Amino acid sequence: MAANDDGLVLFSGYAKLPVGITASEMYKVIGVILVVRVDTGEIVEADCTLATSVARKYVSNTLLGHSLKNGPETVLRIIDKQYQGSAKKAIMTSLRIIYDKYRSFMEEQNASETDL
Repeated sequence: MAANDDGLVLFSGYAKLPVGITASEMYKVIGVILVVRVDTGEIVEADCTLATSVARKYVSNTLLGHSLKNGPETVLRIIDKQYQGSAKKAIMTSLRIIYDKYRSFMEEQNASETDL
């Protein structure tokens, strides 16, 4: 990372929404966007493209403060338990995609540090 880097990286994941819900009529896919403090994996900002502000805020607030460092299981378990909307599966898929991107990013960072 560059010297002026604050250690925050934006990750996004997208997944197809189920047919017949408002969000799918608007977007077809859901986007989940996380700003992550990469050294700790902590989610410091979260947003998604759900149709209502209540759902967007709920998902965001549910994810904030959790870490991806040790895998996606904790955030997936929380969403599975606390989000009972029709977009649950798409949100969880998006979070898995984000974790894969985070893991790849960290592997690249570690490899480039080793090369120095």
